[in-house]
Amino acid sequence: MIRVDEDDPVGEVELSFPYRNVQIRKGEDPKEHYELVNEIGRGKFGTVFKCKEKRTGLNLAAKFIGVSKKEDRRNVEREVDIMRCLQHPRLLQIYDAFENGKMMSVILELIEGGELFERVIDEDFVLTEKSCTAFMRQICEGVAFIHKQRILHLDMKPENILCLTKTGNRIKIIDFGLARKYDPNKKLQVLFGTPEFVAPEVVNFDDIGYGTDMWSVGVICYVLLSGLSPFMGHTDVETMANVTIGKYDFDDEAFRNISENAKDFIAKLLLKDMNSRMTALQCLEHTWLHMSTEKPEMVLSTKKLKRYVIKKRWIKVVNTIIALQRMGAKIDAELV
Repeated sequence: MIRVDEDDPVGEVELSFPYRNVQIRKGEDPKEHYELVNEIGRGKFGTVFKCKEKRTGLNLAAKFIGVSKKEDRRNVEREVDIMRCLQHPRLLQIYDAFENGKMMSVILELIEGGELFERVIDEDFVLTEKSCTAFMRQICEGVAFIHKQRILHLDMKPENILCLTKTGNRIKIIDFGLARKYDPNKKLQVLFGTPEFVAPEVVNFDDIGYGTDMWSVGVICYVLLSGLSPFMGHTDVETMANVTIGKYDFDDEAFRNISENAKDFIAKLLLKDMNSRMTALQCLEHTWLHMSTEKPEMVLSTKKLKRYVIKKRWIKVVNTIIALQRMGAKIDAELV
């Protein structure tokens, strides 16, 4: 059984990654420096390969993105610029970047532990409130650093939280493709994100801020503890309507054995007023994230979380098929 150690909640030694001040190398072919090993992912934003740096033998991930449009190129340039500012052990690290014709590639830290929720529902994992606090504390540490750099992630969701290894308990926040630099003195509105996790101000196209990410953190915590999604509807439109109303509860039996401190943590994030939500630093000071383990811990059921994850898998399969049809052939041709 895998259980988070009480004295060391994260349960493993911090792993270092060689931080680099990455600049996009123009006119260079990344395959001159990196050997592509095998494809490990494909979606609407590109194709990802496991690769090895020829000079050092370091295993990494290489994401290839077609940039036939100027907007596509600007998006990759913005992501590289943002990731350059986010050198922190809770965040996915960038290692290198290339622009070669109509193809750009970003070389990233290789994370092979899988998605957090996939890990948690494993038969060998013992899910308790204490283990949930260990994960949520790390998420808040990562978000706190992002916000310290005056950056908004804007796509916080379970799929973007990966386990560093298949056996340890350290996590990494990934995917900064929608992230934006943020000036609190200037207005900023966006109309993107995942409906289930976006904040009311996004749906309403109102001004956003640091609290926008914190709403998403609250939804992630709610799902992790219960396996239920607080605002999920039958359609995206229904889901977004539920988000704008902002009404949820802890009435389901899944919350029967969840502490009041945990519910308070969530309640202080799922507030309609963006400026009333806890900041990431305030979350780190919340009583729940410092809960004691004097009493025997109740093992939480993952039955509903398993159903949630299975549903997400099917959605991902459908989206992957659509992405393959739209751009697979194009990217393969350009990689040759």
